Amino acid sequence: MKTTDMPNHQNGDRLSWGDTVFLHLERDGMPLHIAGTSVLEGVISLEEFRAFIESKLPVLTRYRQRVEAAPFNLCPPTWEYDPEFDLRNHVSEITLKRGTDTEFKAVVGKLLSKTMDRTRPLWDFTLVSGLKGNHTGLIFRVHHCLADGIAAVGAMNVIMTATPEVQPLPKPTRRAAAPPPKDPLTSLFDSLIGAYSNLVQRALAAQSDLLDFTERMAAGGGELPTAEFARLLPELTAPTADLCFNVNCQGPLKVAWVELPLEDLKDIRKACGTTVNDVLLALVTSTIQRYVELRGDSIKGRLFRMMVPVNTRGADSPDELGNRISLVPVTVPLDIRNPRKLLAAVHERTEFLKRGHVAELVSLAGGLVSFVATPLQAMAGPIAGQLPITPFNLVCTSVPGPQFSLYLLGHKMLRWYPYVPIGGRMALNCAILTYNGTTYFGFSGDVHAAPDLQKLEGLLKLSFEELKKAAGVQAPRKKAARSKAKAAPVVRIAPAKTLRPTAPTQVRLKVVQKAESERVQEPTVEQGNLPEQLIA
Repeated sequence: MKTTDMPNHQNGDRLSWGDTVFLHLERDGMPLHIAGTSVLEGVISLEEFRAFIESKLPVLTRYRQRVEAAPFNLCPPTWEYDPEFDLRNHVSEITLKRGTDTEFKAVVGKLLSKTMDRTRPLWDFTLVSGLKGNHTGLIFRVHHCLADGIAAVGAMNVIMTATPEVQPLPKPTRRAAAPPPKDPLTSLFDSLIGAYSNLVQRALAAQSDLLDFTERMAAGGGELPTAEFARLLPELTAPTADLCFNVNCQGPLKVAWVELPLEDLKDIRKACGTTVNDVLLALVTSTIQRYVELRGDSIKGRLFRMMVPVNTRGADSPDELGNRISLVPVTVPLDIRNPRKLLAAVHERTEFLKRGHVAELVSLAGGLVSFVATPLQAMAGPIAGQLPITPFNLVCTSVPGPQFSLYLLGHKMLRWYPYVPIGGRMALNCAILTYNGTTYFGFSGDVHAAPDLQKLEGLLKLSFEELKKAAGVQAPRKKAARSKAKAAPVVRIAPAKTLRPTAPTQVRLKVVQKAESERVQEPTVEQGNLPEQLIA
C-alpha cells in the first residue's frame, strides 16, 4: 500500500541538544527507547494492522525519517527520509505458546532489551497473538531521541479512536519518493554551517532561559522561608548513596506491572491534602523501602532520590515531538515507616522544589552544558553511562493518558502499561500512566540488579493498602461500593481485576467514565505538580 506523505516535517531537520543526548548515551545493554504495552479485546491480524498503520503515516511523517549523523559529529544529527523505508521492518508479530501473563512479560522484556537499528526510522509496533482470554497484545517502541512520554502517548492517540466504529481506510495512492542523499562535500559544508547555527541558537536559548529564570525568581521572592530552606537544602544537595539496585546496567531487562484504581488515589489526595502526584511518589518510595529491606539492606538514615521528569511544553504545543522536559530531584528519607507521614514528607519536598523553581534551574544548567562541543559529547556519551556515578537512585515518570476507552480497529484497549528505560547505575526505574480510570505502574529492571523484580508488584499493592488505611478512605470506599451494587459486591475486589470484562465491571466502568466526562476540565495528573510526565 502506498501513501503520499504530508510535508509537516522537513528533510534535514536537526535534532535538539536534548534529543541528541539520548543517542550519545545509548550503548549495548542500555537501549534508550520508551515503550507502551497494551492488551486489546479480540484478535487483530498482522495484515490488517499493517495496512492500518500505513494509512496513518501521512500524519506521522517523522516516522518515515531516520537519524543521519553529521560528518565528524560537528553538529547534532538530522532527520532524513529513509529511501529504503519498508513498513515490514516496523510492524511485526510474535505468537505466544502458552498465552500466560508471565510469558507475555518475558516477551516484552526480551524485546525491550534490544537496541533499535539506527539505519532505519527508530520505532516499531509488535503484535502479540495467543494471549489467553481471546486478547491481543501490542508493544509500541520509540527511541527517546524521537519522543518523550507525552509525545509517545500523542502518537498512540493518532492510531486509536474513542469509539469502536471502524472507518474505511483511505484509498491508497503512490508515495512520494524520498529526496536523494547529499553528496559528502555538501554534507560537510552543511555541517559546518549547522555547527555555527546550532551554537548561536544555544546561546540565544541560554540567554532566554536565564532571563526567564530571573523573572520567575523575582516574581516569587520571599516564597521560601529561611528555616525551610536551611533544613531541606542540605538534603537536596547531599550526594546520592547507592541502593542495592544501583549498579551498572548490563542487560537484559525484565518488566513488572501493577494496576491501581485512580479514584482511590484521588480519595487519598483529598483526605491528606496533597496531590495525586505526591501520592504516586509516596507509593513508589514505600515500595522501594520494602524492597531494599527485603534484599537485606538497612534503610536507617538513608535518603532516596528520584529523578522526576517535568513537562515543559506550552499549552499551544501539547503533541510536539522530541523531548520537552526538565528534571527535578525529589529526595525523601527512606526510613519513614508511617504511610501518612511519608506522604506528608513527599508533599513538603515537592512544594519546596516548585517554590524554589528547581525545574527551571535544571533547564538552565542543561543549556549551559549544551555548549560542550558536539564531537566531545559523542565520544563521552557511551563512557558516561558506565561511570561509577549515581546522580539518582531511580527515575519515576508519570504521564496522563485519556480517561475514556480507546479502540484500535474496533478492538477496545483494556490495559496500558508504560515503560521507561534504565541506564547508567539506575538499573531499576518506574513509569506511571493513567488511562480510563486506572493507574498503571511499569517497573523496568536489569536482571542482574533486580533479579526478583516481580516482588515489586506485591510490595506496591501492600503499600497502597496501608496508605489507604492510614488516610482513612478504605471503609467509605467499601460502603460506597455496596450502596451502588448490592447484588454484585465483587465490583470492588482486587485492583488487578477492575478491567476484566464481567458484567459488574462494565457497570463500574460506565460510572467512572460518566464521572470523568462531567469533569472534563480537571486534568488526570495535576498540571504544575510533580511529576507531570516522563520520561524520560
